[in-house]
Amino acid sequence: MDKPEFIVTPGFGETFRQALHFSTAVKIGNRVETSGQGGWNDDLKIPEAIEEEIAAAFRNIELVLAAAGATWEHVIHVNTYHVGGFPPVVNETIVKLYRQYMPSHAPVWTQVGVEALGLPAMRFEIRVTAIIQ
Repeated sequence: MDKPEFIVTPGFGETFRQALHFSTAVKIGNRVETSGQGGWNDDLKIPEAIEEEIAAAFRNIELVLAAAGATWEHVIHVNTYHVGGFPPVVNETIVKLYRQYMPSHAPVWTQVGVEALGLPAMRFEIRVTAIIQ
C-alpha cells in the first residue's frame, strides 16, 4: 500500500496547518482527497456575494489539487456544504462552475445543508476526491 503524502497548499493552507493542525489534501498513490475549502483568500476573508464565495472556493480547490499534482479533470466526487439552504443562485452558480472546470465529465455530487461552517462568515464549503490517471 502506498504511504499517504500530506499536502499543505501555500498561503491559506499554511495558515490552517499552523493554526488548526490540518493539511489541505492527502495523496495516496493516484488518489487525492481534499479537506473542505471555503471561498476565502489568503487573509481568510469571505466575499459578500454568495456567487463570489462559491467561485473562490472552486479556485481554492484548484490550488489544492495543483499542489497534489491533480486538476479538476481528475475529480470524480464532490461534496458541498451549505449554510442558509439552497436558493436557486447557489445551484446555478455551482453548475456553471462544474461546466467551466469539468467540461468533459460530470462527477458524483452530494449536497448537505448545515447550520454552520468553520469560519463565521462562511456559507459554502467544498471537498473533492480526484483520481490521477
